[in-house]
Amino acid sequence: MHDLVAITALGGTEPKIDRVGSVTCTETPGVALASVAARQRREDKTRSAVSQLIGAETPAVGQFTGGPIIAFWTGPDQWMIEAPFETHEDLAHLVKENTGDTASVSEQTDAWVRFDLDGEGVLAVLELLSSLDCRKMAAGAASRTSIHHLGCFVLCRASGSFSVYGPRSSAGSLHHAIVAAMKSAL
Repeated sequence: MHDLVAITALGGTEPKIDRVGSVTCTETPGVALASVAARQRREDKTRSAVSQLIGAETPAVGQFTGGPIIAFWTGPDQWMIEAPFETHEDLAHLVKENTGDTASVSEQTDAWVRFDLDGEGVLAVLELLSSLDCRKMAAGAASRTSIHHLGCFVLCRASGSFSVYGPRSSAGSLHHAIVAAMKSAL
């Protein structure tokens, strides 16, 4: 019999936490993700199903809404659905049940790594990481950008609090870029 131990994207048994100056970078593994893409001529039904699932209006371009299940906009009639893994391990199945044949749903939980950046100097760090104008991002904003040559999503959770999603296969590179930017900016 095997004694398997779950590890985070950075290879630890506990999430990695880095503090530099006033900014904290926290690896956040406890997230379930699923992507949703509306099928042709079923866009309205998909939006309605996603809205019902997240308990809020389906997010528009550059936004995220909902809670505890949220959705953020990833493209025309496409969203990423996020929920706590502890209570929504089967998120993709739940999303598929809600959208039925109106959308294509794909499990994304192990495809992405999430780093939460918090603190007074977080905007200076983000300015070094990407070309996003994070100073104009208010709570509820979401955007796709390139960080360290990786396609990433940045969500503004609150003033001074951001989440960065990047490819799990490049978690080490993304983490290195974030920590290097923290050391450089602070």
